[in-house]
Amino acid sequence: MLQSLISILSRLPIRVLYWVADWMLYPLIYYVVRYRRKVVDKNLLIAFPQHTATERKRIARDFYHQFCNTIVEIIYGYHCSDEEMRERVVFENTEEVNQLVEQAGGGIFMLAHMGNWEWMASIQQWLNSGITEVNVYRTLKSQRMDQLMLAIRAKRGGVCIEKRRILREMVRYRAEKKTITVGLLSDQKTRPEVTKTWVPFMGQTVGFLEGGEVLGKKFNYPVFYAHITRTRRGYYRCVFHILSDSPTQTQDGEITAAYARSLEANIYEQPALWLWTHNRFKYCKKE
Repeated sequence: MLQSLISILSRLPIRVLYWVADWMLYPLIYYVVRYRRKVVDKNLLIAFPQHTATERKRIARDFYHQFCNTIVEIIYGYHCSDEEMRERVVFENTEEVNQLVEQAGGGIFMLAHMGNWEWMASIQQWLNSGITEVNVYRTLKSQRMDQLMLAIRAKRGGVCIEKRRILREMVRYRAEKKTITVGLLSDQKTRPEVTKTWVPFMGQTVGFLEGGEVLGKKFNYPVFYAHITRTRRGYYRCVFHILSDSPTQTQDGEITAAYARSLEANIYEQPALWLWTHNRFKYCKKE
């Protein structure tokens, strides 16, 4: 039922969906429900203590507008053609990425909840024909929502693998001599009791997930950061920054720290694009 509804809504013109975002979703989420307003305000105060309250409020409002944009864009993407998606999400320096990935037999893409992160699965269209994009995901509590998100993410030709199975599947791909790229959202908060890597991030010392670094080292795949910016409403640009082209030669935590620096720069460039509703600074130390 839910997937059928999304399918119907996805056929509406994007301008109609943006009207819904502006005049229905935004007032409901920001003013009525006040969805995670306290978390967002707290995060912005931590990240931008030098800003005035008015400046932080403007960032918050811009973020909630982008949040609503992302919701309707995900719906629209369900039936968006590959040709239109190539116009809406432009990946730069992919020739270099393809070359490094093919040389190593694979690659790791460390992403963040920036802009419309769900549309980044369209990278499959920019990879060479012999490369398979694998998207790592965490099973949602709602089975219906889980099935819906899997259906949306699989639209662009990539393969979705649950995080608990990713290591086993990567071993299988290598045994079969198949070249893959692995995309991981790596900016979620971590539990302090299991966190090994603490790095400076936006004025704090914050724990980060080490998955991208661990997989890069285990397979010696080049590790990239996907730097995402919005060029205009509904259009994004992604540039891959090399965090390491020889992960086995790096120190423990080095790649994760480089990811944190890249993410920080990305956020400062367009702060409204990051998902501020995550309680990202729940566990941190004052830098």
